[in-house]
Amino acid sequence: MDSLVDYILQGIIGLPPTYQLFFIGLIPAVLTSIGSFPVILGKKISEKYIYAGLGFSGGVMLVALFTSLLIPSLDMGCYLCVYTGFIVGALTIYVLDKSLPHLHFIKGYEGPKWFRRTYMRMLLVVLAIIIHNIPEGMAVGVSTIYGLKDGVLVALAIGIQDIPEGLAVSLPYYSVSKDMRKSLALGVISGFSELAAAYIPLGVVVLFSNVLELLMPFLMSFSAGAMIYVVVHELIPETYSHGHDDLSTLGFFTGFIIMFLLDTFLG
Repeated sequence: MDSLVDYILQGIIGLPPTYQLFFIGLIPAVLTSIGSFPVILGKKISEKYIYAGLGFSGGVMLVALFTSLLIPSLDMGCYLCVYTGFIVGALTIYVLDKSLPHLHFIKGYEGPKWFRRTYMRMLLVVLAIIIHNIPEGMAVGVSTIYGLKDGVLVALAIGIQDIPEGLAVSLPYYSVSKDMRKSLALGVISGFSELAAAYIPLGVVVLFSNVLELLMPFLMSFSAGAMIYVVVHELIPETYSHGHDDLSTLGFFTGFIIMFLLDTFLG
């Protein structure tokens, strides 16, 4: 793993920041897309493995947001920036989650009742993907700005947890539509929406470069707050929704321990 990180770093050192961010942001985008490809097997994939994978995702993401976002932001010294950013990040995703109508594959429709009869299923699926992947993409972006190695580690962590997430996006849609191409397309969209979101912190930093010392801890904790909202409000409830609790818990602790070890020895 260490050699993989070094190999990626060697390939992007010396490139302009926008290109560095692009190649690092490609990591979760590509891994999410790869995770969607088993949809060609259709119903041959057991549901329990999907939810074990989602549990794994939750464990990986929790470690990543603490060790690569919250702790480094606290080390920068502006505690008020960190606490404010964390709260604002969580509230931002909460507002998006409540104000934009969208679809959960398990919990179903969520949004204003007046919109229920007029929404298009594809639009809601895409909205759900964007809402849930904004904080992950921002976490990659802000970590890359903080340090290339941190960016690669966060991108790998999010990419690993996005593999089962990509399948969790594609497979339920396939089970309803039987359209393999659209199902794969949704998985790819879910990954590349993160790549687009990774550029949000870079744009903010460029516009407000004169307050960078205050802005960086705010952005890092903002991403952490947004991510933890997604984990607690979306990922964990969906992980434990289909009666595979033991496998999901095993997956969670496996992901948590593996990511903690990786961060300890590579961070």
